[in-house]
Amino acid sequence: MQNRGTLGAILFDVDGTLAETEEAHRRAFNQAFHDFELHWSWSRELYGRLLAVTGGKERLAHYVSDYGAVPTLDATAIADLHRHKTRLYEREVFEGGLALREGVERLIRSAVDAGVKVGVATTTTKANVDALFTATLGPGWDRVVQVVAAGDMVRAKKPAPDVYLLALEKLGCAPERVVAIEDSRNGLLSAFGAGIPVLVTPSSYTAGEDFSEASAVLDHLGDPGAPSSVICGPPLDGDFVDLGYLGEVLEAGERGSAA
Repeated sequence: MQNRGTLGAILFDVDGTLAETEEAHRRAFNQAFHDFELHWSWSRELYGRLLAVTGGKERLAHYVSDYGAVPTLDATAIADLHRHKTRLYEREVFEGGLALREGVERLIRSAVDAGVKVGVATTTTKANVDALFTATLGPGWDRVVQVVAAGDMVRAKKPAPDVYLLALEKLGCAPERVVAIEDSRNGLLSAFGAGIPVLVTPSSYTAGEDFSEASAVLDHLGDPGAPSSVICGPPLDGDFVDLGYLGEVLEAGERGSAA
């Protein structure tokens, strides 16, 4: 395990945190509905409500059972529909439809240069992670992002802590030496439940959620020329989040756990 007192690793959520992916997911769902001759359409407002359920297959099942969707699909049909949706999403990503949010690539590369491990703890599939990182960081992305813990690798998805506990096991780091970067309350609760201090950068779909357990909340990670703003948490010494600021997030998390 990493020694106490130093930043050992950063764990990123994917959807909404690494990139504003949710509109691409929504478009892929709606195209999949059309391709399967289902007369369904998820508006932005409806999709925002459905995001309370983590996991694409789980979201579809919830829509079928709780929204009275017709026809009723069984688990096999839902899995087939979701596989097709995933292919559509991956195609859009590979065609350059998404960019990483401000500061994400800079922070990842500075962490690698400093010997700080970088990983992902996400509800989405490993295939979606691969598509996003290949399109944005290049085919050798797995040399900089060493650990991927995905929703299809654990029994319970966020807000359960399972995916973060798996990531910690893969990293070999104590939770007190890791900072999680999230965009949603479900993700915050998942990391917090694993004992990991959390920095939240809300996305377009999650900006109104409750992040009171977070050690810091900022509008984004920031870059030179694109300064970030602190909503709550330690003040920035500069325009963007760097490894020093993540050390302050660790300290804030330790103070919070001791309170």
